[in-house]
Amino acid sequence: MADGSVQVYYGEGRGKSPAALGRAIRAASEGKTVFIIQFLKGKSDGQMEFLRRLEPEIKFFRFEKSEEYYNALSAEEQHEEGKNIKNGINFARKVLATGECDLLILDEVLGIVDHGLIEVEELIGLVKARLDDMDLILTGWVLPERLRGHIDEIYHLIPEN
Repeated sequence: MADGSVQVYYGEGRGKSPAALGRAIRAASEGKTVFIIQFLKGKSDGQMEFLRRLEPEIKFFRFEKSEEYYNALSAEEQHEEGKNIKNGINFARKVLATGECDLLILDEVLGIVDHGLIEVEELIGLVKARLDDMDLILTGWVLPERLRGHIDEIYHLIPEN
């Protein structure tokens, strides 16, 4: 992969984060540096404890302080977490600009657009800040139309009934 790509995994169904994680494991097995920044998932859960076992090959970051998922928080708590989420976005911007990793996954980043924590234009700016040889994966439920023109590969996951 001389040239990096931008991929999106989106949809209401399950499997977006596991698909991105599969790409992370593949990249790490090839000796690439992988960072995953997770949003809207709270500070800690059993899944995160398991994923931490993949470090240092795959580095995980969560900037939120609450133990609860963002949707479960009160309006006041969401306001506070919004500040922490913006710290996560600033960290992502730094990683993209400096090329600290070969693959950056912004897990549930589309959700922070849905919640109005950042604008689509800011997310487009992140995508554009990516160094040409870096891979970037975005996940979430809804893919904003304005973002589509900046994505190389789009995967829409549909739940089975």
